[in-house]
Amino acid sequence: MIMTNNKPVTAGYRNYQGGYFKVLIDHQQTNGGMALLEMVLPKGAEPPPHIHVNEDESFYLQEGAIQFTIGEKTTVANPGDAVFAPRAIAHHFKIQSEYARFLNLITPGQLMDYFIEFSEPATGALTITPPQGPPPADLIQKMISRITGEYGVIFI
Repeated sequence: MIMTNNKPVTAGYRNYQGGYFKVLIDHQQTNGGMALLEMVLPKGAEPPPHIHVNEDESFYLQEGAIQFTIGEKTTVANPGDAVFAPRAIAHHFKIQSEYARFLNLITPGQLMDYFIEFSEPATGALTITPPQGPPPADLIQKMISRITGEYGVIFI
């Protein structure tokens, strides 16, 4: 477990996949046009290769290093780098450092609701815990069912 903050959690943070995130701009504020999340994820908590039918995603790396593969192009992003993953193009990323902190801009923003659904309000200090294996099979099935059925994300 990595402690990133000894202070009490600021309101609004949510635990997700061994890390945490905060919604900075809710899609409801933009009439669905976009959502902006600040995310902190441990190495090993990345999604498998996938295609968004509905959304473009942009990533702005604040801490750590992430290798992005978008279509046939692979690039390593470092703090201060921004990466664009357009809809209908296969993409995935691999965190190269212990953890990565990044802004995730989702346009349009409805996919934000998936992260809310599969997270919990954070309590206490914000921590990062690398995964100790995959989530339980029933949770994986529920997550896949929701993200493909409700949000149009296709795993490849």
